[in-house]
Amino acid sequence: MSDKSWRDLIAVNELEKDWVTRVEAGKRTIAVYDTPSGIYASLALCTHNGADLCDGYFDDHVIECPLHQGAFDIRDGKPVAPPATQALQVLEVRVRDGMVQLRI
Repeated sequence: MSDKSWRDLIAVNELEKDWVTRVEAGKRTIAVYDTPSGIYASLALCTHNGADLCDGYFDDHVIECPLHQGAFDIRDGKPVAPPATQALQVLEVRVRDGMVQLRI
């Protein structure tokens, strides 16, 4: 895959360590997660009721919605606690030269 299909999103050293960081990318808000096994990203809105997941509780690989406590595994977006039933849109990211990059 060509490097032209990747764009810089945020510097790794700007991420909140072991937490979720809000990043504005054009018209989309992206949640970037710093985890023990690497960096992941998803659209920031909960699929249950549209709350901002960046304001939720994050632990290991699970983000909990601040509104109704639905939770998602951020590695694959699958819901792991009700009332969430629809998966998050997980985005493909990589780290290159100290930058988190997003596949576009």
